[in-house]
Amino acid sequence: MMLFVVPTMAVLFAALLLLPMRRTQTVHTGVKKRVFANLGVFMVAALLLVALSSGVSAEAAPAAAEAAAAASGSGMGFIAAALATGLSCLGAGIAIASTAPAAIGAFSEDPKAFGKAMIFVVLGEGVALYGLLISILIINKL
Repeated sequence: MMLFVVPTMAVLFAALLLLPMRRTQTVHTGVKKRVFANLGVFMVAALLLVALSSGVSAEAAPAAAEAAAAASGSGMGFIAAALATGLSCLGAGIAIASTAPAAIGAFSEDPKAFGKAMIFVVLGEGVALYGLLISILIINKL
């Protein structure tokens, strides 16, 4: 039962985040239609994923359940590695999204500022590399 609840709640939470967009009048109707079409496709795909994965897990043999219980520790390790990589790349993307335009603006005004500006962009990218390194270390421990 928990297999259905967690993904369904995640999809509903994602849909709730789009409710303020539906109420605003400043967004063009074409953009609204595309966003809601993408949301609909995402929800259908997520629900199919949950339904099909629960069907596969219901057919698993009891011996496979024992093997899965033994490997649950490694499963949490893989989740930790995925979170380390994903969240560090998300943070690096946010950092680069704010520093790269500023670096381009500084370079267009003064070509001598290129080296100083690129340092800040590379520091943001370093966050993603550290996350990837941590995930590699976690996977090597498994």
